Amino acid sequence: MNSSSPARPLPPAADTTTRAVFGPSWFAAVMGTGIVANAAVTLPRGFPGLRTTATVVWLGAALLLILLAVGYLRQRALRVHAADPVAAQFFGAPPVALLTVGAGALVLGRRLIGLEAALGVDWVLWSLGTVLGLVTACTVPYLMITRHRLAPDAAFGGWLMPVVPPMVSAATGALLVPHARAGQLRLALLLGCYAMLGLGFVAALLVLAMIYGRLVHHDVPAATVVPTVWIGLGALGQWVTALGVLAAVAPSALPAPYAQGAAVAALLGGVSVWGFAMLWLVLAAGLTARTVRGGLPFAPTWWSFIFPVGACVTATSGLAARTGSQLFVWAAVVLYVLVVIAWMVVVSRSLHYAAGHARRRSVVQHACRRPAEPDAPRRVAPVLRGTVRSSSSSSSTDGRPVSEARVTLLDPAGDVVGIALTGEDGSYAFTGLEADQYTVVAAGYPARAASLTLCDTGQDAFDLTLAHDGG
Repeated sequence: MNSSSPARPLPPAADTTTRAVFGPSWFAAVMGTGIVANAAVTLPRGFPGLRTTATVVWLGAALLLILLAVGYLRQRALRVHAADPVAAQFFGAPPVALLTVGAGALVLGRRLIGLEAALGVDWVLWSLGTVLGLVTACTVPYLMITRHRLAPDAAFGGWLMPVVPPMVSAATGALLVPHARAGQLRLALLLGCYAMLGLGFVAALLVLAMIYGRLVHHDVPAATVVPTVWIGLGALGQWVTALGVLAAVAPSALPAPYAQGAAVAALLGGVSVWGFAMLWLVLAAGLTARTVRGGLPFAPTWWSFIFPVGACVTATSGLAARTGSQLFVWAAVVLYVLVVIAWMVVVSRSLHYAAGHARRRSVVQHACRRPAEPDAPRRVAPVLRGTVRSSSSSSSTDGRPVSEARVTLLDPAGDVVGIALTGEDGSYAFTGLEADQYTVVAAGYPARAASLTLCDTGQDAFDLTLAHDGG
């Protein structure tokens, strides 16, 4: 194990819970599946049976959204993930999942449930996704400033997730503009979409600059983090997509000169940003190819390949429809073929990953129920123990023990492996672990997170100090 704390025996911690808790990053599976369905409708060239297949895929995304939403709400892990500087970034995934499935209801589901029902579903999901997206766009940066302690090389593609939802709201909200009541309501919806587009795009440019600086000045990120670089492509693609669909509905709410200006901005601004998106695509593809050669283990971050490329498909299709250029037509088709292939690979790996976790949980539960056999050889599983202490300085390690501090252990995928409350002596313990890399998050004061690697030699110790700058 890699840590700065010496190993020593510690008393058992109080109230240790080992339960599987999945992180909000898994909602990216709904985003990716939904965009594969929705992007099929935008393709400039029709293919036989494609719309029917896309409808089936959209139904799968809707079912997955329901299952994940129910499961996530039942596990009550919101505070745990908010305290984790990495997991908190993916709070932007649930709003985008709602918005993507809602848009699919209007463009694909209307043939199944009728226009009125599809509109009702889209209005509900769009409203809920927009509210959650705006809350995320404001709350996560606030947590980063006031609660999280971030290293100089902490920036990664996931930092874009909190600011992307407003742009997705702008693009999907444009589909509802023609169905809104004519007059002030329709005008307010259109202008609100433009405002959210500006909010998300300016924030995304700031984050892209930080990510680029991190990539230039520091080592290449860990293998499981590299796929998140593709999220930058999704942010750029969403901006181009939103400009195009908003310009298409602008004449229904804006006077002629401004509606024409929206069309000009959609063309000239869209093509310009599309060019930058292609640069980011090449950069992300190069980093991914480099990482694959050294080994790219599966993690939920693999879904970062899907939605960004799907957003690039919708952006390219919009430019093809606006310009009539065959360059954009074939680019959209090629990108869509690539995203479908990537989606099938990631779906397969996700199912295998989920099945493996289910098997491990069943084995652990069976082992807990089975009586001990003294003569049978037993494999020693790693045990993590430590003490949480407080101090008035982040460099001090001789503070008093903190009781009832919540300590969370997360695996490389960001899923919660265990939750423990420290005892009166500040001690905690996690048992039944596997030799792997983990992140330990302690909350009670300003949250503290640290990474470590467990070996398979038995017990390891890892102490944490919760510093409070106010003394």
